[in-house]
Amino acid sequence: MKNILVAGAGKSATYLINYLLVQAEARNWHITIIDGNLQAIEEKIAGRPRGTAKAIDITDAAARQPLVQQADIVLSLMPAHLHTLLAQDCLLFNKNIITSSYASPEMLALNDEARAKGLLFLCEMGLDPGIDHMSASQIAHRVANAGGTVYSFKSYCGGLVAPESDDNPWHYKIAWNPRNILLAGTGGARYEEEGKEVYVPYEKLYENAGEIPVSGYGNLAFYPNRDSVRYPELYHTPDAQTFMRATLRHPDFCKGWDAIIGMGWTDEAKALPENARTFADVSRAVIGEADLETGIRKFISSEDKDLVVSMLRWLGIFSEKPLPEGARTMAEALLPLLEEKWVLRDADKDLVVMVHDAEYEKAGHKHRIISTLTLEGKDKLFSAMAKTVGMPMALFAEMLLEEGAALYPKGVQIPNMPQIYEPVLAKLAEHGIRFHEAETVLS
Repeated sequence: MKNILVAGAGKSATYLINYLLVQAEARNWHITIIDGNLQAIEEKIAGRPRGTAKAIDITDAAARQPLVQQADIVLSLMPAHLHTLLAQDCLLFNKNIITSSYASPEMLALNDEARAKGLLFLCEMGLDPGIDHMSASQIAHRVANAGGTVYSFKSYCGGLVAPESDDNPWHYKIAWNPRNILLAGTGGARYEEEGKEVYVPYEKLYENAGEIPVSGYGNLAFYPNRDSVRYPELYHTPDAQTFMRATLRHPDFCKGWDAIIGMGWTDEAKALPENARTFADVSRAVIGEADLETGIRKFISSEDKDLVVSMLRWLGIFSEKPLPEGARTMAEALLPLLEEKWVLRDADKDLVVMVHDAEYEKAGHKHRIISTLTLEGKDKLFSAMAKTVGMPMALFAEMLLEEGAALYPKGVQIPNMPQIYEPVLAKLAEHGIRFHEAETVLS
């Protein structure tokens, strides 16, 4: 019997755990799931005999390491900073690990030792990062193999709310880690535009959001995501003069969030004003005026000032609602409010959208490929976000367990190589996660 250790039973783990438990019956596997929340694990196991729940403190080596030692493979959906604890255990006990998060400097520091031990530490195997790497690399390799050269590549991805569940003025509900919403874009963004590097500071990201059309969903707003400058090499498009990875949101969301940033609500280091007891108290202190709905307008860059004022009013930052107990910073106060107002109800459906826009030249002619993935969730538990984050990890784990790791490079890797992305993308398509392409000749 093969043993799989899954770390994390949060919002994104539902499909991964369900798929592994179904496969466990046919393949003689056993799945052990660890998390700090026993109820969350048990809800996802749902009494199935091939699953074992272990509620532990992931930072407790005495509790964690025996479980890693017993596993044939480790899958981590924990917060990014905790992956390294598991990875260090994997080095100790000679185990492969798959994670859904960006490869951190701490994880990359383990590369040489993992490679020397013949281990694969596959990071960024979720949605974004993950499916974006695989699908983008597939396009780039296909173009190159046909004799073409990609000169422009733009990749967009976002977790949104499906139209039938879109019933608030922000057009947004939380289907993933809510704290990540506060952190999105905080370091600003860099990308390449016609051979020149462009930097957009955090304070300007949402103010300067662009828009792209998505079939069936109208125009969506985008803002550049993190550091795109290092990705042309990773995506096998070294000749691209324009390269951007971007996040998708509803256009109105960007207008409202820009004002939230301007007021300092997302700042994890900014202390709440002294003697503030309510959200209105904080807003009055920030704005410097008693008439909040008039004073707030100086923080709104959008021309749709009435719309943004109504969005902020609905969110509750003008209300006399007491601040969360124990909140010390602006971000700590805002987060529980977002979780309350942007709650994804049990029957709500979320939406994942990914779009690749690639332009390439071949034999003197310029071409454009638009590759689009859209997926709506079933409900809060079986969300599109959980499916697109969890299924790539689950499918690749299945491949490793059944076929072994001999085909894959060792060390800390991301899934940008054909031996990973070709079979995984094919299997994802069988599960309804598929791209639709349209190609045109530009000249």
